[in-house]
Amino acid sequence: MKFLIASDIHGSAKYLKMLLKAFETEKADKMLLLGDILYHGPRNDLPQEYAPKEIIALLNPLKDKILCVRGNCDTEVDQMVLDFPILADYAVIPVGNRILYATHGHKYNPQTPPPLSKGDILINGHTHIPKCEDMGDFTYLNCGSVSIPKENSAHSYMTLENGKFLWKDLQTGKIYNEYEA
Repeated sequence: MKFLIASDIHGSAKYLKMLLKAFETEKADKMLLLGDILYHGPRNDLPQEYAPKEIIALLNPLKDKILCVRGNCDTEVDQMVLDFPILADYAVIPVGNRILYATHGHKYNPQTPPPLSKGDILINGHTHIPKCEDMGDFTYLNCGSVSIPKENSAHSYMTLENGKFLWKDLQTGKIYNEYEA
């Protein structure tokens, strides 16, 4: 199974359309969204083409393809308009002999990790900065941000297939990092 992994859309129709094109091009089976879907948040400027209603219309038809965890900008009111669950704080996905613990990052992150076994993988968004770090007992991955990248990083997403994670530039599709689980 192939996953496209993304975070921090923050209501940008422009970048969601690019992400959906990447989802189609990648021929991914599922899209794992790591939170902050509709709202831009009080600490962020409005992203390009901020249009939460358009985001709803673009994502709801894909409800059977989307797995999602709750971001710090996602609320019960957002769940009322989205046809797929968004309010779980985390998802646990087997990747070979390891566990992929997917969360947004505002509760569980490298500084406050969830209970993980040696070799497990913690993945999140939230910081808008792509990362791949060996934390000793676990590996920390961050897919960056679809719409509001920080620290001069690219608008980005990841893929996961056969235990291999690839970070890709949303605008060019070029791979700029990889990690094999």
